[in-house]
Amino acid sequence: MSSRAIVLGILVGTLAAAVLVGGHYYLARRLVLDPQWGAPLRGVLLGTIVLLGASLVLQPVCGRFLKPPLARLVAWPASLWMGFLFFSLTLLLVSDGVLALLGGSALADTGQGGPEHASARLRALTVASLALGAGAVGLLTATRPPMLRRVEHRLRRWPRELDGFRIVQISDLHIGPILGRRFAEQLVSRCNEIVPDLVAVTGDLVDGGVRQLADEVAPLAGLRAQFGVFFVTGNHDHYSGAAEWADVVRGLGMSVLRNEHVCVDTGNASFDLAGVDDHRGGFIDGVREDLPRALAGRDPERALVLLAHDPSTFKRASQMGVDLQLSGHTHGGQIWPFVYLVRLVTPFVSGLYQRNGAQLYVSRGTGFWGPPMRLGAPAEITEHVLRSDT
Repeated sequence: MSSRAIVLGILVGTLAAAVLVGGHYYLARRLVLDPQWGAPLRGVLLGTIVLLGASLVLQPVCGRFLKPPLARLVAWPASLWMGFLFFSLTLLLVSDGVLALLGGSALADTGQGGPEHASARLRALTVASLALGAGAVGLLTATRPPMLRRVEHRLRRWPRELDGFRIVQISDLHIGPILGRRFAEQLVSRCNEIVPDLVAVTGDLVDGGVRQLADEVAPLAGLRAQFGVFFVTGNHDHYSGAAEWADVVRGLGMSVLRNEHVCVDTGNASFDLAGVDDHRGGFIDGVREDLPRALAGRDPERALVLLAHDPSTFKRASQMGVDLQLSGHTHGGQIWPFVYLVRLVTPFVSGLYQRNGAQLYVSRGTGFWGPPMRLGAPAEITEHVLRSDT
């Protein structure tokens, strides 16, 4: 790891620690201290917040050094707490904003009882109830099987002989402390039922090292497609050791495209399939997105499909002869209203986009990351049907 990556890691870690501590203090202030719950409830609530906050720090450590069965003992409560924390903080910030606009006080009084005291308790109970309800809905949505989404693309250079060619895309599986071998087995069964011509795995396959998760991803060796199964790295794959995982994935029968392209020849016609590494990889292992290298030497008359984990690649790819780009990374925002923060980073959040005659499809992802919750952005397996537009 480069010194630049180390410095960046320290800065990010410091910021994350400040947000973690500040967020938990704010939660404790509004839900426990301001309402002035009596003993022993107050002590129990504060202790629970501290323990669950500590689990957020412990979880990535356990995920890195423990096998999934043991890591899940920490991962499940930590991940559920992360979701509850997000919903609670969002609701508290909104309510503080509303109170400020109305000229009211966001804080309870200092112990004399009265309307402020009662109001603080009512708000604490309301926020906790709404956060638990939203979390329950999100959990049910995230743990359902991914929906099958079918999308048709009409491409100007697509060969008529390949009209109806089908690519099944899965993305952002995040196999790790929560999603494991059983999820991979179910996913393989669902994909194979579609009988695709080609399967594209567009990054963020894992959250953890090869030693911990090799057995969990092993069922993916069962993916079947007439013209192959292809994989490109995502940022979490780089965090987990992209080079090692690339070797494992090849051993599962997938073709790994790391800033390169291949010609997919069906016998009747052909097209180029290119894949790039995630651009964040340069901070971790020095290997990053290199579109010019990936496209070098190809026949510009052939149709070109690009696999790129991050949809922001489309800004460059749409100017370099790409007909269709398949991406993931955003999870479609995963949990409303987080989607609005995602839109501040990229205009490509989910679904189909067009620019310079090229098309981009952004998957909402097939698994989930962080909280085992999805709200307003259900997981998907995407069947892309490619047709000639001439």
